[in-house]
Amino acid sequence: MSSPTGPASGLPVRMPRPRQPGRHRRPEPLAAPEGAPALVLAVPGTPGTATRSLAAEVVSIARSELPGLDARIGYLDGGDAEFPALQAVLAHAAEERTARYEQARAAGMDVREPDGPVAVVVPLLAGPDSALLRRIRQAVMDSRVATELTDVLGPHPLLAEALHVRLSEAGLARADRARLFTVATAADGIILASVGGEEAVQAAGITGMLLAARLAVPVMAAALDQEGSIASVAEQLRSSGSQQLALAPYLIGPEIDPALITEAAREADCSAAEALGPYPAIGKLALAKYTTALGIAPQQPQGTPVR
Repeated sequence: MSSPTGPASGLPVRMPRPRQPGRHRRPEPLAAPEGAPALVLAVPGTPGTATRSLAAEVVSIARSELPGLDARIGYLDGGDAEFPALQAVLAHAAEERTARYEQARAAGMDVREPDGPVAVVVPLLAGPDSALLRRIRQAVMDSRVATELTDVLGPHPLLAEALHVRLSEAGLARADRARLFTVATAADGIILASVGGEEAVQAAGITGMLLAARLAVPVMAAALDQEGSIASVAEQLRSSGSQQLALAPYLIGPEIDPALITEAAREADCSAAEALGPYPAIGKLALAKYTTALGIAPQQPQGTPVR
């Protein structure tokens, strides 16, 4: 049975709201009751003001999609109060849950001892990076906290949408294929730059096919961390007829030094878009990973349809 504050399992429930008249009623929103596991965003890279701002915006988006969500940020290379390490954030979440249970027992409440995961860790990565994922997995193990670790955010159609938006913001792609005007600087070939070796390139290629469908231009994935990969893909695109290339980072941002993107664009002799950053889809996908890990099936995040 569910109580007004949520089910005994502590999983998100649909909160009642007035029914709207007509055929097309809005779906009732989900809400996270007290006691649900925390969503902990695992942020790679060197901590800093820009990284903190990006991560904070991502968790803010997730909270707006699921009111009441306990969302926290753990840094893979953190280690102080300003940028807490991932394992420290998990340990603190476990301590807080135990304290809430003990306080409830002391108050005479008939509550069960908490079970299930304390937190769900979501890597802030667009694609697979075995080295970073290995470190995240080790940090989770070192914390000795009951934790669910999700997969990375991509591939996903929403990431193709985000890449399209970043390219259009840089003047490298049309914002809308249906419009008749042209963009003088629009690229006719896209290099999708990933990190994480061959596995990451293959995964990026899936999102690349979705991006190619949106832009109606060839898209090929390459690895920023493999010597010669960017130049090789640029040569393939030019040999197949593309004259004006653009580099689209298939990255959230913190996982690499931004100078690598500039260097790759110089190597390919083309312009580059910005990394994905805190695009709204990133927060929605992080939340989708969280709800899926808990066995919940809310409405899947939707993007803008290709016109």
